[in-house]
Amino acid sequence: MTLKESVSETQPDHFVIQDGQCFAGTHLIIDLWGAKKLTDRTHVEDALKQAVAACGATLLHIHLHTFTSGGGISGVAVLAESHISIHTWPERDYVALDVFMCGDATPQYAVPVFEAAFQPSRTIVNEIRRGEVDG
Repeated sequence: MTLKESVSETQPDHFVIQDGQCFAGTHLIIDLWGAKKLTDRTHVEDALKQAVAACGATLLHIHLHTFTSGGGISGVAVLAESHISIHTWPERDYVALDVFMCGDATPQYAVPVFEAAFQPSRTIVNEIRRGEVDG
């Protein structure tokens, strides 16, 4: 069975075929150090929305939780293509982001959006292909 034959033409599953590999999607683990504006809920929500748009994804819902006054923010943007999650630690000037997308969305386009929004002094990105199919 070829990569194409493993996917039903009548019910596409939105797996990605790239560089001869078939996989569920790309998962980016993004660490931003020396980041700013980590307690501003509106700013965090706007950054998520901008990242979703830049990636060509479809926003279904955003849920954010703000911890005590001046505390961090945790939340998720639920996408038709999967999700973006965010956790901020203002006391450490640190942001942890997970960006997982399938289909035609391009999660790598989220990185410059988050860098512009949070102005980190250092960015670390790890990329994982989820659900790799053999053959």
